[in-house]
Amino acid sequence: MTKLAIINGRLADPAGDALVSGSILIEGDRIVAAGDIVVPADAERIDAQGLVVAPGLIDLGVFATDKPAFHFGGITRAALMPDQSSLLDDAGLIRQATRAGKPDFWVHPIAAATRGLAGTELAEIGMMQAAGAKAVGTGRQWIADSGVMLRVLSYASGLGLTVIAHAEDGGLAGKAVATSGETATRLGLPHAPACAEAMAIARDIMLARQAGAAIHFRLVTTKAGFDLVRAAKAEGLRVSCGISPAYLFLADNAVSNFRTFARLSPPLRSEDDRKASIAAVADGTVDVITSSHDPRGAEDKRLPFADASPGMAGAETLLALSLNLVREGHVSLNRLMTLLSANPALILGVNAGSFAPGSAADLIFVDPDAPWIVDSAKMAAAAGNTPFDRVPVQGRARRIMKGGVFL
Repeated sequence: MTKLAIINGRLADPAGDALVSGSILIEGDRIVAAGDIVVPADAERIDAQGLVVAPGLIDLGVFATDKPAFHFGGITRAALMPDQSSLLDDAGLIRQATRAGKPDFWVHPIAAATRGLAGTELAEIGMMQAAGAKAVGTGRQWIADSGVMLRVLSYASGLGLTVIAHAEDGGLAGKAVATSGETATRLGLPHAPACAEAMAIARDIMLARQAGAAIHFRLVTTKAGFDLVRAAKAEGLRVSCGISPAYLFLADNAVSNFRTFARLSPPLRSEDDRKASIAAVADGTVDVITSSHDPRGAEDKRLPFADASPGMAGAETLLALSLNLVREGHVSLNRLMTLLSANPALILGVNAGSFAPGSAADLIFVDPDAPWIVDSAKMAAAAGNTPFDRVPVQGRARRIMKGGVFL
């Protein structure tokens, strides 16, 4: 089996506290050892030239398979949401989705919790797991029927799968496109109170407690929501949550002038909630940072604000924007890699996202200080619908390895 040694790198090991100089030894498609190791004489050597070497990013909850955008952003695996043109509520569609990016990119499908994502009848979750599904998801919608949600949680728990939930009470959120507040009122946009998130989280935590299930709230964006997640973790429940950079660095005033590229689901929150999101990352309440990649063309975005589709192309900016958290002192680079790689791998149950022996040799070489400007017209994504257009950022993946092979 071919041996490969990456030398002269600064290792951002999610299991470590700080960057360390060291090497990584790879045999075939697996990591054998990492750190201060003796490199075998027969190993081919790759000089990282002082760049940061980190696990490939694992993007937990994307809405499109967009290989060029993922490669640009250093993403080597992505969990695909069930909200597709053909909903992922069938074993055959799950099997097809797992083949979409191989061999140089892996898709891990999230099985629809209910048939047609209608929230009424359980889908064939066990069959979809056998076909390759790595989690169960409610999609963009909250399951309003508590009895159905309890059955989803119970069934998924029996199969060892995490339920990935959308955290917005549909009765409150309705057709709202913005968070209640000064901006929504001034623009005359349909809006809903931010407590719609906390209400959904509170109910689902109670149901997860009852079922003994693992639940991951894909996006939590409010102080009240984070407080509930903190309390559930303190109780010992298997509760985790994620966030995307948009909610860390933008508030609801970003939709001023009816900027549809800033129309997201859930909608952007108040400045106070944005600050609470940063604090939740810093104190460990947030487990995952995801791009929520959802490229949308002009036909979806060049519309009146209330008619435009929510979502943003986030894969290419995930790493660069998240590195702001390191520069601002909220987390270490190693901790950031836990949020971007190791924790998503744990939730999905895949042997990746770390430097542990036997872990997949999915690696990125990162220049954390490389400056560039986000340009929606030049993005590798299928569409460049980003609210960060023309924003200067720092940090990018210089090289990507998938399964022991450089792409």
